[in-house]
Order: sequence, then C-alpha cells, then structure tokens
Amino acid sequence: MVGAQFTPGPTETARLQPVRPAGPGGPPPAPKPSRDTKALALKGAGLVAIAVVSSLLWWLIRHEPETAPVADTPAKTGQFQYTLAEGPQVTSDCASKAYGDTKAFFTQTPCTRLSRALYTTESGGKKALVSVVLVTMPGEVTASQLKTLTDKDGTGNVSDLVRDGTFKGQGVPKISGQDAAYDSHVTGAEVAIVLAGFYDKQKDKPLLERIATDALRLSGDLRR
Repeated sequence: MVGAQFTPGPTETARLQPVRPAGPGGPPPAPKPSRDTKALALKGAGLVAIAVVSSLLWWLIRHEPETAPVADTPAKTGQFQYTLAEGPQVTSDCASKAYGDTKAFFTQTPCTRLSRALYTTESGGKKALVSVVLVTMPGEVTASQLKTLTDKDGTGNVSDLVRDGTFKGQGVPKISGQDAAYDSHVTGAEVAIVLAGFYDKQKDKPLLERIATDALRLSGDLRR
C-alpha cells in the first residue's frame, strides 16, 4: 500500500546541493593577461617622443642657414703707432711701378688698382720707415699668385715710394734691401705688401719684423 504523498509548500524549498570545485579533469582557470597594458602605453609614448625629436633635429639640419666663411684680415689695432709720411698714391698701372719678375707678372696680368704710402713709427728709441702697398688684382687666383711671387727672394716687388724717388730726404733708409723686413697678406683679390727699415742704420731685426707684420693693418686705409 502506497503511503500518502504531498507537494512541498511554499516555505518548504528543496535544499541546493553545494557546488564542488572541478577536479583535475575539469576546465582550466581563465588565463591572465600576458602583457602589462600600462607598460605598453609608456613604451609607445617613448617611441612617439623619439620620433618627434628626430624629426625636429632633421628639420633643423635641413633649414640651418648657410654662412659664408669670414675672410682672414689683418687686425685693425696693433702695438705700434704710425705717422703718414707720404701718399697714398693711387694708379692702375702696376707694371710701371714694379721691378724684376714682379714687373713681368704685371705685364702679363695687369692689376686693377695700386695704392702706395709711407709711414714712420718709433719703438725703443729706434725710428723706422714703413712702406705699405695694396694691390687689387682681377680675382683671388691672381692675387694668390702675386703673393707667392713676391714672397720669394730675388723675384722683385712693387716699388716703394723711396725706391722710385717719390720720397726724398736726408738719412732716408733704403727699405728694399737685405736689411729691410718684409711681410705680406692676401684677402680675396687684394694683396698687402709691407717693407720696413730703420733710420740711422740701427739694427734690431726681430723688432723690425714685428713692425712689418703689425703694419699690414694699415692697408685698410689704402682702400679709400
């Protein structure tokens, strides 16, 4: 005989069985992210910054203004003071104002302008007469050729105002001889040539050479 059966009431719910974790044969746990998103973002920002800096440097290199080389010119100030004694005398006929191989050079390659002057200066009780010559050639190449020629011994030179008889006076030193000091300088198409000698046959070659080098700056006055 079957006993009486009844349906559970609303307050009599069936108990839920607890969920047991899966055993070794169950599904594996969800994998963790393989990369750090924050690290990737920082690395990406670094690459962008490097690209921006590289582009900026390249732009600066491409747009850097070009500057012309500055010509090497004699100093405007020096250690000696000079007094103008003769000139400047200006001409465009260099051949007639030169001698030796330098005269032959001007015959084949005429200059465009020649300015010559004489100055005096004193140092240590010694008085010197200084010839300053500024020759303007047609271009830089011929100017360099002229300087190379006059720098050599025995090749002549541009006549100073003592040699050609323009400047005369008692006891005037010969400044184109062996006792004279010489220096020259080329700037573009211009060649400055200086000769210097002491009055009264005084001797001090190192001092005379310093005077000749210092006097190169006077060539700037001969451009006028």
